[in-house]
Amino acid sequence: MVAPTGQLEVVTTYLEMTQRPRKLRTAPATDRPIALLRAELPPVHFYRYLYETVGAPWLWYERRVLDDATLAAIIHDPRVEVRVLYVDGCPAGFVELDARNVEEIELTYCGLVPEFIGQGLGLYLIDAAVERAWSIDPEPRRVWVHTCDLDHPRALLAYQHAGFVPYREETTIIDDPRVTGAMSRAATS
Repeated sequence: MVAPTGQLEVVTTYLEMTQRPRKLRTAPATDRPIALLRAELPPVHFYRYLYETVGAPWLWYERRVLDDATLAAIIHDPRVEVRVLYVDGCPAGFVELDARNVEEIELTYCGLVPEFIGQGLGLYLIDAAVERAWSIDPEPRRVWVHTCDLDHPRALLAYQHAGFVPYREETTIIDDPRVTGAMSRAATS
């Protein structure tokens, strides 16, 4: 499949784990002060800051085109958790878990602010998300995630390192969000 001008060919890999992994990283690979805190009802502007800062290098655009009310309905749902990683008191990344389907939990978003990439924090963040996902009551039948070839080049390997197993791959053509304006747009109510 070859993408026409203004479009991108994207290969997406879907991964899952159907049982709690035996061993997870318990501490980040840093001696700096860190905290992973749940953002309870995060303000939409703060969520947008995290999403846009973390996702810009990887062309995350889907949440950018949502209006504030639609986005708030997702991130304020009691079965959706947004956890923010702080390093030296600064937001360094975030993870989002979606447990609205009680049988499965999606690791919807996971990533680091660009300045914190390459410091061993990504594996810690994924492992912390996996540990939390398997702790949500009732315990899920599976935890799943998807990544694509637009994401960080080591994302797929990092998910597999955490215990996720690929179960499907698909190739699609999307409109390039840099061309459509989605990458420069932050929707408001």
